[in-house]
Amino acid sequence: MDAIDRKILTELQANADLSVQELASRVGLSQTPCWKRVQKLEQDGVILKRVALVAPEKIGLGLTVLVSIETGDHSLEWLTNFAEFITAQPEVMEMYRMAGDTDYILRVTVADMAAYDAFYKRLIAAAPLKNVTSRFAMERIKMETAYPV
Repeated sequence: MDAIDRKILTELQANADLSVQELASRVGLSQTPCWKRVQKLEQDGVILKRVALVAPEKIGLGLTVLVSIETGDHSLEWLTNFAEFITAQPEVMEMYRMAGDTDYILRVTVADMAAYDAFYKRLIAAAPLKNVTSRFAMERIKMETAYPV
């Protein structure tokens, strides 16, 4: 990946709706080479997808919960089953397997406490868990989607 690829990524992270013409102009290429670079970045898995970012509170999803999970089972089978369950839950925006005293952290976005309680009940019924700790966000101060490249 060279400096032009990095410029392309920076521009697309700021606005994925740029036309190829505008993107090419911003990174100093003609349209065809620029488009080929974008396609290569997609084929190589650098660009995963292009999306619209939505304000969750504007669509009725005003509660963000960070959920820490500890499990007593660290087998690959358990992880596979748990990951499949979590992947199928639309409320779960992110899931990380952690090092340290917490095994997994989830970022869950729901409408309200009742919706979180319904999710929580499905979560604890899905797999044996040692401990589940929920932390409720009071305010989103910073949220970035663009990586510095």
